[in-house]
Amino acid sequence: MHIGDWLARRAALTPDKIALVDNLRGGRTITYREWNRAANRTAHFLRERLGIGRGDRVAVLSMNNVETLDLLFACGKLGAILLPLNWRLTAVELARYLADTTPAVLLYGPEMRATCEALRGEPGVSPRAFVALSAEARLRGDDIDFEERALAADGPVPEVELGWDDPWIICGTGGTTGTPKGAILTHRSVTANAVNTVSSWGLSERDVTLLNAPLFHTGGLNVFTTPLVLAGGTSIVCRAFDPDEVHASVRDGGVSVFFGVPTMFLALAGHPRFAEGHLGRLRIVISGGAPCPEPIFHAYWERGVDLKTGYGLTEAGPNNFWLPPADVRRKPGSVGSPLFFVDARIACEDGREAEAGEVGELLLRGPHLFAGYWGRPEETAKALSGGWLRTGDLARRDEEGHFYIAGRSKDLIISGGENVYPAEVEAVLAAHPAVAEAAVIGVPDEKWGQVGRAFVVARPASRAEANEILAFCRGRLAKYKVPASLVFVEALPRTGAGKIDKKALERQHG
Repeated sequence: MHIGDWLARRAALTPDKIALVDNLRGGRTITYREWNRAANRTAHFLRERLGIGRGDRVAVLSMNNVETLDLLFACGKLGAILLPLNWRLTAVELARYLADTTPAVLLYGPEMRATCEALRGEPGVSPRAFVALSAEARLRGDDIDFEERALAADGPVPEVELGWDDPWIICGTGGTTGTPKGAILTHRSVTANAVNTVSSWGLSERDVTLLNAPLFHTGGLNVFTTPLVLAGGTSIVCRAFDPDEVHASVRDGGVSVFFGVPTMFLALAGHPRFAEGHLGRLRIVISGGAPCPEPIFHAYWERGVDLKTGYGLTEAGPNNFWLPPADVRRKPGSVGSPLFFVDARIACEDGREAEAGEVGELLLRGPHLFAGYWGRPEETAKALSGGWLRTGDLARRDEEGHFYIAGRSKDLIISGGENVYPAEVEAVLAAHPAVAEAAVIGVPDEKWGQVGRAFVVARPASRAEANEILAFCRGRLAKYKVPASLVFVEALPRTGAGKIDKKALERQHG
């Protein structure tokens, strides 16, 4: 066994513990012994049938399934690099990313047949093989069938020499336009994130999570999935997010820890089963990926659910902070204190350390940081400086050392020389009873340079008008922070990670 062979180590410790529950196959259970053997067969198949070795990129274009997890840990065994692809991107966008990352093979699921077929005609896309993850997914006669791995041995693969700084995953980060940047997650960074999470969040082999965040995103891979392998816990694998499945799994499946983005928590709160109170059984409930409106927190707290804000990014962990249960209601919006092996500081524009209450850029340091962007040394140098990651996020720290995220520095609106933080304005908008969701961007203004423009998704059957909502804001915000205009929209555009796509709002309405 070597540093990349996580499943062999876990199978030696708790072979009969249930590792996975496959909801795509009727709740089939998989022990760590069985999962390790499946990953071994996958590794042998990749190595012997496809010629995959250390450093080769293995691209996978599929919605969530156990096979993608098998590929993750098979790559760890081989020293290969998993390249999970954002299936929400178009073939044109994916082709640019694949031309940069040059995978040796591309595996695809049944839902992605059309995108995969379109990719074949794009310049720069030239893997040595296309592999169908299932028989019904297979597009062409010369495509390889992943089910051939059943013929491979399930014993250990030949050991490779791996260092902590060898890449394990390239995770795409960026928006839904242009070419995503490939963040290199090494064996060190994945392991350190798992160690930080288990030790600081108190995960154990008794914990069960629901894996429905997309596996092309670090939230799906590394918020709970890899940490629970380290701890010996269980992941229930789901194709995608489904509110009914979440409520049922918490009620009947023993789910104890759950991660989601704000839109997921909004959907869960609007589901008929929310009133039954089953979500109160969750031990850890974390919202991440985007600011969560405070009314959503109160809706969960009233049901006895300790919903809290998390903070992470692909380039760091993604887990970085922890807020103890005793502080969840006392400090709404706080992400808490840094995890065990995480250093955090807030830097002002002049480079000095920010005082308590002062807003500046959040910098992070620790073994969980990524190694840089694939093939982009200049952008890597901008992000990593003196061992610190410049997150591009604005934050403040209170007198007790708890951190709060104020928003993205690039989203900052400077109106008449005053700083306006969209996240603060969005939180006030979301507190209005007629507002389901809100987003704020800056638009040009002849007098002030920039002013805010709000985009609001109204709650069903609400009759509030723009002037009423803006008046609500004027009672709670300084005049310069109140949006100059408000636009009602049916829905807010989203990135592949579920965040509000403000670039799209700027293109459409800015």
